[in-house]
Amino acid sequence: MTASRVSPRRHAAASACLLTGVLAGALALPAWAQSEQTVLIGHAGPLTGGAAHWGKDNDNGARLAVEDLNRQNLLIGGRKIKFVLQSEDDQADPKQAMVVANKLADMGVKGILGHFNSGAAIPASAVYSRAGLPDVSTATNPSFTKQGYDNVFRILASDDDVGMAIANYTVKELKATKIAVIDDRTAYGQGAAEVFARGVKALGGTIVAQEYGSDKATDFMAILTSIKAKQPEVVFYGGMDAQGGLIARQMKQLGITAKLLGTDGLCTNEVAKISGGAVDGLLYCTRGGKEVEKTTKGAEFEQRYKARFGVDVLTYAPYLYDAMMALAAGMREANSVEPAAYLLAMRKVKFDGVTGAIAFDAKGNLQKPDFTVFTYKDGKRVRVAGS
Repeated sequence: MTASRVSPRRHAAASACLLTGVLAGALALPAWAQSEQTVLIGHAGPLTGGAAHWGKDNDNGARLAVEDLNRQNLLIGGRKIKFVLQSEDDQADPKQAMVVANKLADMGVKGILGHFNSGAAIPASAVYSRAGLPDVSTATNPSFTKQGYDNVFRILASDDDVGMAIANYTVKELKATKIAVIDDRTAYGQGAAEVFARGVKALGGTIVAQEYGSDKATDFMAILTSIKAKQPEVVFYGGMDAQGGLIARQMKQLGITAKLLGTDGLCTNEVAKISGGAVDGLLYCTRGGKEVEKTTKGAEFEQRYKARFGVDVLTYAPYLYDAMMALAAGMREANSVEPAAYLLAMRKVKFDGVTGAIAFDAKGNLQKPDFTVFTYKDGKRVRVAGS
C-alpha cells in the first residue's frame, strides 16, 4: 500500500487559507488581547522569622490589589497590562534587605512595595534610588523620606505623626507626667521612642527612665524591675507586638500599675494573644490612618481579604493594597509602565483609597496623614481618639 501524496499546489492553497484564517481571527480579537505586557512588581518584607505575620499580611494586601487590577484589563501605552507580584523575604534584617533589593532591581521590576521594617527599608531605598524605581513603603521612621531621594513614598503616617499623637494623648488625656521609655534598638523602635520622648518633654512630662532591649528579647524582668522603682505612670515601648505582648504580661506579673503605650507595632490582635489578655485596660497604642474597618471601603476590603485568604487582616494589608494602587495610578497618569516615565507622575497621584485620601507631598509623605488611638477590651482594639 503506497502513501497518498498531496500536490504542492493544494498544500500551498491550504496554507494560504490557514494563514488567512489566523489573521482574520487575530483581527477579530479586542485590541488589548493582541499585545499583553507583563509588568513585574517587587514586594519585600519579613516572610520568615518572628515578624513573618506582618510580612505575610502585607504580601496578601499587595496580591489582592494585583488581582483586582488584572481584572480591570488595564490599557497602558496601548497594551493590556498584566501585573505579577514578586515577593522576597528580607527577614527583617538590614543586610538581607540589601541582598533582596539588588535581586529585585536586577530582575527588572517596575516598582517596589516595601520593605516593611524601617531598618530594612532605609538602606534598601538607596538601591532602588540608583535603579530609579518608585518605592512605596509602610516604613514609619521619618528618615525614610528625609534622605533626599525622589523615588520614595510613604503610604501612611510617619513616627513624627503617630509619636506626637500618642505623646499628646499621654500628657493631655492620661494626665501622666512621669514616663519610662523602652525601645528595641531598631530604626523603627528607637525612632518611635525618640519622637515620643521629645513630645512628652515638650508638653511638660518627665522621662524617669530610658532603657532598651532588642527585637528578639523575651525576658524584660530586669528592665521592668528597675523601671518599677521609678514609679512611672506610663511605660512606652518602641518596638513590635512580639515583645510588646511579653512586656504587658511581665508588667502584670511584677504588679506594675503604669499604662503601657506604643505605636502601630503594638496595635495588633496578636499583641492581645501574646500577652495572655494582659493588655486589656493596660495598653494604649497609636496607628497611622483611620479606623479602616469602620469605613465603607475598609469593611468591604476586610470581607474580601478574609474570603480570599481565609484569615483576618492583621494591620497593614490595606496599606499595601493602596500602595499597589498608587503605583498603578502613576503608570496610568504617565501612560507608561517604565519607571523613568511614571516616577514623576507619582507626585500627581490622587485617589480615595481603602485607607483614606492618597496624595503625596514633595518628599513622598502623605499630604494629610490620619491617626487613631486605641486601647484594648476583651482582647479587642477599641478606638478612644483619632484625627
